Amino acid sequence: MKRLTNILSDIWYVCWREMKHFWGQKVRILMNIIQPVIWLGLMGNMFSNITAIPGFPAKSYLQFMTPGVIAMTSIFGAAFGGMSIVFDRRFGYLNKLLASPISRVSIPMGKMLSSALQAGIQSIIIVLIALALGVKFGTGFTGVLVMVLVAMLLTLAISGISLSLSAVLKTQESLMAVVNFLTMPLIFTSNAMFPTNMMPKWLASIASYNPVSFAVEPMRNLILGSWNWGALGVDIVALIGFGVLMTIIATLLFRRSVA
Repeated sequence: MKRLTNILSDIWYVCWREMKHFWGQKVRILMNIIQPVIWLGLMGNMFSNITAIPGFPAKSYLQFMTPGVIAMTSIFGAAFGGMSIVFDRRFGYLNKLLASPISRVSIPMGKMLSSALQAGIQSIIIVLIALALGVKFGTGFTGVLVMVLVAMLLTLAISGISLSLSAVLKTQESLMAVVNFLTMPLIFTSNAMFPTNMMPKWLASIASYNPVSFAVEPMRNLILGSWNWGALGVDIVALIGFGVLMTIIATLLFRRSVA
């Protein structure tokens, strides 16, 4: 029990350090505000007429794409979570952490927790921007809280992928190349921007197994006013399972890389 308490304390220490860095990056925070405004303002109006197509599941494309923008922001933030490992390794801070009396497991887990918390903050910012643009959240404040939770679960899982890669790819250039290669396919093979019933069958099949779709679908149902507890439960359990799996893989690969 005492060991578990110490590990949780170590995880929070690593997480808090990353959060302090996040709050100190004013430009990054500003970009987190500007990017959703661009996506929602430009794309929301650019594809506004798509809702006239029979079978489109929403009356407003802006409302339809808001969960997709939340997912995209979460993915981009999580995908570069592994960069902190690379920077810590390059500047020698990782060696200091490894020499300190903290659990090695807490290093990747603390960074993943930090990515999830940052995603929660970014999701709230996007919700506020969407409200300012006239988007209605059908399930109200409670639904928004669940949406933020879902975004955090997605980020936790994707950051696990990034941290796993950072344990194998030791250079910033290699990691950025692979991360950039993965993020866009993850987004465009999901239902983030378009409904699956308007996709080719092969793409819809891929989207049905894409972890991003497991996050977007419940968020979209919530924003459209549907409390489908069965579907919501399945998607959240799938995200939790994927997140646990990636946490285990990231932890094992990190421990092996610093052994």
